[in-house]
Amino acid sequence: MKIINSIIIIFFSTFLFRAVPVQGHAGNALTDAGGRSIQVDAPYTRIISLYGAHTRNLKALGLDDEIIGICPLDRWAGKPKFSYHDGLEKFMAARPDLVLIRPMIDRAYTALVTGMERAGIVVVSLQPGNVDEMFDYWPALGTLTGRIDQARQMVTAFKDEIARISAVTRAIPDKKQVYFEAIHSRMKTFTPGSMAVFALETAGGVNIARDAPSVRGTNIAFYGKERILSHAHEIDVFLAQKGAMNQPTIEMIKNEPGFDVIRAVKENQIFIVDEKIVSRPTMDLLKGIYTIAEMLYPGILEKGGVQ
Repeated sequence: MKIINSIIIIFFSTFLFRAVPVQGHAGNALTDAGGRSIQVDAPYTRIISLYGAHTRNLKALGLDDEIIGICPLDRWAGKPKFSYHDGLEKFMAARPDLVLIRPMIDRAYTALVTGMERAGIVVVSLQPGNVDEMFDYWPALGTLTGRIDQARQMVTAFKDEIARISAVTRAIPDKKQVYFEAIHSRMKTFTPGSMAVFALETAGGVNIARDAPSVRGTNIAFYGKERILSHAHEIDVFLAQKGAMNQPTIEMIKNEPGFDVIRAVKENQIFIVDEKIVSRPTMDLLKGIYTIAEMLYPGILEKGGVQ
């Protein structure tokens, strides 16, 4: 685990020390997930983030004083907490010039979003659905904040590290077959192309649920117990994410009726991974890849010389 933490620390330290504001982005424009067209004539300097991934990325870009509000579960010392459950008055009192949201907030809390826009607050909705979209998402944040160079550095560093990891995991001769659980109670997994599956496959795992259909266009897919058990003798590893929507334990998975026939359950190859490092569009995705690789093939990346 030391190598995993060292890599993440090095990346974030590099960006924080290089974080010199970039001025003069007049003419820059972007379109958000809600179809808004935003003209960025100058960096926004009073920003509230209502999505944990936004907060994490803003911090990685080297911003600090510019961030005047974060989500309730975010950790950033001294930053006031805001929620989409709060009233419009709280946001107006903070006088933000930009509020960063994600599509779920746009759809479910239209009164709040509309109220902020009518009050003259710029609202931008962003949430990439896959890694390729993430490579556009980081520069979008960079454009909004005047940190475009830092955002491009993030993209380059991420791609370089993925190339180094893939050079090792691609050569694994007998790759392990993995069922990656998204929501235990509903027997849901992840769609092919999702960030979680990208992390799994980059780490050298084979996604057993390659035929999983998307639920309402999301990265979550219903798979069902019957289909899981149809692969019982093929599943070498049972991997489950843990987060707000899924709180599994190894015992819960072991005791699920019918799961005793799954090879991974029989052989105690059940692992839990934090959703923040496998499902969110941040540099922490690298930590997720290293974590999964260590679960599947202990020591493989260290032995492979990935630094």
